[in-house]
Amino acid sequence: MTARLALMVLTEARTLARTGPDGELIPLDEQDRALWDRTAIAEGTALAEEALAQGPAGDYQLQAAIAALHDEAERAEDTDWPEILALYELLVHRTPGPAAALGRAVAVAMVHGPRAGPVEVDALAGVWEGHYRLAAVRAHLLERAGELDAARAAYRAAADGTLSEPGARYLRMRADRLVP
Repeated sequence: MTARLALMVLTEARTLARTGPDGELIPLDEQDRALWDRTAIAEGTALAEEALAQGPAGDYQLQAAIAALHDEAERAEDTDWPEILALYELLVHRTPGPAAALGRAVAVAMVHGPRAGPVEVDALAGVWEGHYRLAAVRAHLLERAGELDAARAAYRAAADGTLSEPGARYLRMRADRLVP
């Protein structure tokens, strides 16, 4: 229960920075961290630490610890990606699902370089074939690796695959800004 509350508080702490003035989505690494609620982050981090101290880490404890590491970083480049990757390794081992594996793929790219990420994402294709999130993460990692044509195509595929209009707008905008 404590871990779930920690995860909710840590996630809610970033609410004001998640969308722009026109409702556009803003990814975590581009959010204005000055808009994050530092009081909520302190509360959520304390709850996450309390939950981790209660015994063997479960899914929510691991997810809360990952959220706390993101929230504690003053700047995106200060994020403790090696620790996040270690937590995702534990999470994927405990709960081998596509969502955790996709988060792990991003962490792999952040630790081992952007070209390592798409390899991890491609390994998930059989599990999430055709799912827009797979294409969106692949696009982001390809963009980071400098493969702009492939990233543009993946962003468009992700936009075509989502039912969320704000999400589709965001993904099309990301594709359109990668002009050849």
